[in-house]
This record gives sequence, structure tokens and C-alpha cells, in this order.
Amino acid sequence: MSFSWMAWTLPTAMFFLTILALLIGMSIWEYFAPGGSPRIGILRFETTRGDRLFISLLGAAFIHLAWLGLVGPNLWWALAIAVVYAVGVFRFV
Repeated sequence: MSFSWMAWTLPTAMFFLTILALLIGMSIWEYFAPGGSPRIGILRFETTRGDRLFISLLGAAFIHLAWLGLVGPNLWWALAIAVVYAVGVFRFV
């Protein structure tokens, strides 16, 4: 199978490997502590660890897209903002 249609650069590979590592880590966490730690946060509905991971990844995607559109291609600050956002989601949502 040829993957020439995709721009497989080092940042692209790191992006997908990071998501894979997050999913594997969450699976291991769920195996040892089943149930997903459901809780009601500031959104006022019950969320689990998986829900919070999904919200974090979705928010990070929008943060990066907005950064690309408004600031430019240097994404290190967008990554920092996305990490702070993810910590906030896991803490308060």
C-alpha cells in the first residue's frame, strides 16, 4: 500500500503517534481502574475519562486551526495553549 498521498513528515508522524499513545494509555488506565471515573463538572452532565479525552482532542484541533488562521504556521504556542486547555478539561469538566 502506498502512502504517498499523505505528507508523512516527522511532525505528522509524531501527531498520530501521540494520539495512539493517548489511546493506549487510556485503555491501560481503564483496564486497571474500570468505570471511567464518571463525574459531573462545569458542563453539568456526567463525563468519563474518555469523554474528557475526546473533548480535549477536539478542542486542541480547533485551537490549532484558529492559530494557523490567525497567527501562522509556528504552532508551539498553540500546543502550549492546547495542553493547558486539556489539563483544564480533565480537571473541571
